[in-house]
Amino acid sequence: MLKVTKFGGSSMADAGQYRKVRDIILSDPERRVVVVSAAGKRNKNDHKITDLLYLCYAHVQYGVNCDSVFDMIRSRYLEIRDELGVKLDLEREFAALKQRLEEKSISQDALVSRGEYFSAKLMAAYLDFQFIDAVDWVKFHMDGTVDKATSYQALRSLAVGKGVVTPGFYGLMSDGHIRTFSRGGSDITGALAAAALDADVYENWTDVSGILMADPRIVDNPLPIPEVTYDELRELSYSGAQVLHEGTIFPVREKNIPLNIRNTNDPQHPGTMIKESFDTPADPDRFITGITGKKDFTIISMSKRGMSNEVGVLRRMLSVLERHNISVDYAPNGIDNVSVVVSTESVASSLYAILGEIQQELQPDSLQVHDQIAVVAAVGRQMASRPGVSGKLFAALGKAGINIRTINQGPDELNIIFGVDNRDFAEAIRVLYNSFVK
Repeated sequence: MLKVTKFGGSSMADAGQYRKVRDIILSDPERRVVVVSAAGKRNKNDHKITDLLYLCYAHVQYGVNCDSVFDMIRSRYLEIRDELGVKLDLEREFAALKQRLEEKSISQDALVSRGEYFSAKLMAAYLDFQFIDAVDWVKFHMDGTVDKATSYQALRSLAVGKGVVTPGFYGLMSDGHIRTFSRGGSDITGALAAAALDADVYENWTDVSGILMADPRIVDNPLPIPEVTYDELRELSYSGAQVLHEGTIFPVREKNIPLNIRNTNDPQHPGTMIKESFDTPADPDRFITGITGKKDFTIISMSKRGMSNEVGVLRRMLSVLERHNISVDYAPNGIDNVSVVVSTESVASSLYAILGEIQQELQPDSLQVHDQIAVVAAVGRQMASRPGVSGKLFAALGKAGINIRTINQGPDELNIIFGVDNRDFAEAIRVLYNSFVK
């Protein structure tokens, strides 16, 4: 059995966290492949190393001295090395990096990748594992997409023998230049490594014990979700939950590799297991997997008598939005009316133009705009088998005096999405959680 493990920035923040990671790795001989992020914040007033590297690059580009910022980066890694007693000559590498920075002979991507690079060098030496640089196996096409076939083959040929540590976040273009993923890209590297090696489990270690059922800033001490399907995860992520984005886990989902989100600071907690499906039934008393949402939406509602008998109405309305490059989040509709829910920010500069074009092309009987709308989603794979779920949810909200502005539910009944006023957003989530989870 093989477990690929990825440790985020909070797990790499200082020597104490390195010790926790080492204990986790050495406690299970199946954890033989380790992917790491750059050092994160040690406390709320601290700086992420990646942020400091971006700042260094900006300083140099604008002719501002970056010595103090660079020293903060170097000192952090030297302190970790010295406290762990690792024998590794980092001074020489930092001196060479500083020279390239001063000569402006290093790209932004190459510079910011050094956070993950130094984390991995240190962790490999600390664990006595093999260090494999990400440039030696993560390969990009010229359009910026990952060349999975080449990357997978490269890692399979390199990751032989004892355990290995590799940096996340970056790889190599075919022209020899380093390219980074978007922020959070170490998750992508971890998923790629798991897929390349056909791992039995991909463990993603962070600072929370799995995915929580609701935002802890809204609900006090929400329960973690023990099991969630990839479809549920996508719904939660799209609807606003701060969980792994679908793009970061596609490689493991493609190969049906389970993903386990764990807590470095509480390694005994099982965390959240994510799979395509589960053989064992979920808790029969809990039909909601998670509750999430986002604020600041705008609803554009159009009504027209006889609209249901007129071909192409919805298409023409959506075409107007498409011309303005507006993405539609939801489109609830009735017999003679249709609404589109869009982010308020996306239509801020073009709303009146959009309304004018809808009026001109469709000649509606009424055209209304409602802003300051929040969207709340109750997600759960068991809702489809439970009659009356919507009624129970809406009854709880009504009892709390929360007005529902729009309702949307997909045919797979994986979620129930409704709009409320922004001011009712947090209370709506608390009401649902307290009514159906606690």
